[in-house]
Amino acid sequence: MNTLQAFLIAVIEGLTEYLPVSSTAHMVFLSSYFGIQEDDFVKLFQVSIQFGAILAVVALYWKKFFDFSKFNFYIKLICAVIPALVLGKLFDDKIEAVLGDPIPIAIVLILGGVILLFIDSRFQSPTVIKEEDITVKKAVIIGFWQCLAMMPGTSRSAASIIGGMQQGLTRHAAAEFSFFLAVPTMMAVTCYSVFLKTYESSQMKGYELILKSNENIQLFLIGNVVAFIVAIIAIKFFIEIIKKYGFKPWGWYRIIVGIFLLIYFSYFK
Repeated sequence: MNTLQAFLIAVIEGLTEYLPVSSTAHMVFLSSYFGIQEDDFVKLFQVSIQFGAILAVVALYWKKFFDFSKFNFYIKLICAVIPALVLGKLFDDKIEAVLGDPIPIAIVLILGGVILLFIDSRFQSPTVIKEEDITVKKAVIIGFWQCLAMMPGTSRSAASIIGGMQQGLTRHAAAEFSFFLAVPTMMAVTCYSVFLKTYESSQMKGYELILKSNENIQLFLIGNVVAFIVAIIAIKFFIEIIKKYGFKPWGWYRIIVGIFLLIYFSYFK
């Protein structure tokens, strides 16, 4: 993986992490298109650049994250992230195995798109308008919905937003809580991948892979900076789109991209 490829993958991560379109599906396609060898560092890179996307949410909503007088906000996030931490640890190896087969990812991308086409009409009477009105129970249920995204191609954002709307949140409130919930979820995944996980081929920890060479350090830094900048733009763009048009545009996008990827990986790879 060269610098240009790392830059483009980081752009894709920043654009798609908070949109309901599956960042994994897009990165798998881009890596395949470039013929990037799926070595341990590439796998780590695709996960670790989530850190830049995490910082984008914290930067945009810094008043929310650093208002320590509202302790209940942190309690809700902690409770909501527990299901993903437990199930993610249990199924880590199985998830990684699926990442090697893009066909199921493309199929899930299409199915998720079909669901998004009807999500607005399914939940038309929201009762929760802002984060302060979300109870701990609702937060935990949304956390379980988020676990559906363990199947690559689902989209963590889509799963948690649908879960939020099922719990009575408005589109805007569900999207924002999805952003908030992403911070502890992705921080946990990133820290595990960088500091705790031993990669099978190299038998090295993530941070050892990063520090292995100056090139790896450079790619890691470039990836996170680019993901941070692009994610800020994507979040603002996404909020405006769902306010005006709802989730149908993302549903059609997923279906079109999913069909394209299905054809591409079935007949051209």
